Amino acid sequence: MSFSAVIVAAGSGLRAGPGSPKAWRDLAGRPVLRWSLEALLGAGAREVVVVVAGDRLETAREALVDLPRWRAVPGGAARAGSVRAGLDALDGPDDEVVLIHDAARPFLTRGHVDRLLAGLVDVDGAILALPVADTLKRGSSVVDATVSREGLWRAQTPQAFRLGALRAAYAAWPRDEEPTDDAAVVERVGGKVALTPGDPMLLKLTYPEDFEMAERLAGAARVTRVGQGVDAHRWGPGESVWLCGVEIAHDRTLVGHSDADAGLHALTDAVLGAIADGDIGDHFPPSDPRWRGVSSDRFLAHAVSRVAAIGGRVVHADVTLICEQPRIGPHRQAMRARVAQIMGLALDRVSVKATTTEGMGYTGRGEGLLAQAVVTVETPA
Repeated sequence: MSFSAVIVAAGSGLRAGPGSPKAWRDLAGRPVLRWSLEALLGAGAREVVVVVAGDRLETAREALVDLPRWRAVPGGAARAGSVRAGLDALDGPDDEVVLIHDAARPFLTRGHVDRLLAGLVDVDGAILALPVADTLKRGSSVVDATVSREGLWRAQTPQAFRLGALRAAYAAWPRDEEPTDDAAVVERVGGKVALTPGDPMLLKLTYPEDFEMAERLAGAARVTRVGQGVDAHRWGPGESVWLCGVEIAHDRTLVGHSDADAGLHALTDAVLGAIADGDIGDHFPPSDPRWRGVSSDRFLAHAVSRVAAIGGRVVHADVTLICEQPRIGPHRQAMRARVAQIMGLALDRVSVKATTTEGMGYTGRGEGLLAQAVVTVETPA
């Protein structure tokens, strides 16, 4: 089922203690907001609108630049205004499903999204909710009464609706009144909202101690994958060779359908292998004339985009070039910089190495060049 999403991240988060707004604080090395965006993209969102404070638009673009299918818009003074801004920015049809999610709930998974989409049948909305398990008390400094918890639920986000219906419900909601959640807005106009199973892991980060707990949980919410790639090309007549995105003057060139950049080809296969997404030949068949002579940076950038599309990211790349000639050392730093640029990585997360086979085998005899690559990728669990 096609769906779009709005992530609300414009609040100041004052209860979380001093420092940046909670959507921009690091959780396991990444901004809290990024966790939710990666999860929604990985669940198949057609488009995600991220609503941030007006002075954070550039921050959002810099922090999320490598992810696809999203855009940032400025939010309102309160949450309802931010949701309205996000809904206004969406370009889907009225009957498209829209998920409204608070950035402060970072441990969103595809399973949560699937439950919401399945629950949005013959109803006007669907929410994730947990039954209240604790005994409830009413009072201030002393207990005035014990309150029955029967039939009470803790609502979570995302919450799912049809885009046109949610827009209409917000249009009818008084501007001077702040709803507690989006389901309340739909309920006010007579909408029927279904309860779907929530998840204790989908906790909301509100207080400083919540971040301490979230750091302990973060490891279980992500999976580290490793992919390996190998590529070889034979030498032929030429005046230069492309290796790891850098052109090197040489008395021969590597022969191939594209530019025969064995380093980038090995990296491409390693990235695709890490997410079990086939190999370079599946995505760019050598029988297709479109790829004849094309620069191999396109192949690697495509593979990285496939990782981003499932809510993942490449975290490290290591490539080894095995050849007698040309000398790689003088070009190593330029190669690292180019690979880092293509993959959207910091320079210290890219390694380029070279070795020989001491005259043995086809690389030792100068018949061809071999490249091996290992790439580490992080994806939602």
